[in-house]
Amino acid sequence: MATAPRVNPEDFFYPEEWARLSLRSSWRGLACVAHCWLAIGAAMALGAWSPWCIPLAVMWVGNRQLGLFVLMHDAAHAVMHPSRRINDFVGFWLCGTEMHAYRSYHLQHHRYVQQTEDPDLVLSAPFPITRASLQRKLWRDMSGQTFYKQRIAPAVHAWRTPKAGQSPWIPLGAWVRQERWFLGCNAVFALAFAWAGWGWVWWALWLLPMATWLPVITRLRNISEHALVAQNEPNPLHHARTTMASWWERMWLAPYWVNYHCEHHMFTQIPCWNLPLAHRCLCEKGVMARMNTAPSYAALLRQAAPA
Repeated sequence: MATAPRVNPEDFFYPEEWARLSLRSSWRGLACVAHCWLAIGAAMALGAWSPWCIPLAVMWVGNRQLGLFVLMHDAAHAVMHPSRRINDFVGFWLCGTEMHAYRSYHLQHHRYVQQTEDPDLVLSAPFPITRASLQRKLWRDMSGQTFYKQRIAPAVHAWRTPKAGQSPWIPLGAWVRQERWFLGCNAVFALAFAWAGWGWVWWALWLLPMATWLPVITRLRNISEHALVAQNEPNPLHHARTTMASWWERMWLAPYWVNYHCEHHMFTQIPCWNLPLAHRCLCEKGVMARMNTAPSYAALLRQAAPA
């Protein structure tokens, strides 16, 4: 299997620039994780204080749930903290998902990005699609159907005999092992909120965002990162896309600099908080004109679903 072409950082940065960009901080990753959880707590408190704020709180919590995934992604690349033990501890225990299985899967994505062997190729291959198709997908996300299909349906199907022509369902025990982190975290949250007398807050301001807004912005993120990129693309500056997100897009759609995805694929050793600096350096050197970029998420969606 042929790996994807790569770039050499020395071709783009002076040694002192690269040393600064790739430096692992002993506090910034931890500060990002703390910020993410504090933002979630503040949004939940706001929604609990005033029911009128619940729609905004749902969007904000869903955005920060994606933020936890983004920070876990940094830990999977071992750039969250200089200590590998602290890096893995934070990524596994404080970022809300199963990091170790994700690391193996995700590093294969980087090794074969947009090549035939890329495990994420299925996410970008269908585009462009019709606007009606995109609207149906987003409705399934917002209505909880995507969440049910990905999280709940495997457990329901484990009790049933598959129909003729259908793939065998995974056994219930295998599903529990696969989803143990999701199940365990949500059980702890549910019990803690119920014990405090705020059980409805967990349902409305943790599980509801996870089932609605999180799938929506996760789909938008997937589209923005690799959709409309040719399979077996030979140019490493075109394997992924950077979206010039506005402040409000970063607030509601793209937390923790996740929109700088082309820079991330070019230089996986750079922590997420240094991606804006890498972007500015590449702009000053005239490299951005050769990279795959989009002016906004709205403009990209118009290309991905033109009619």
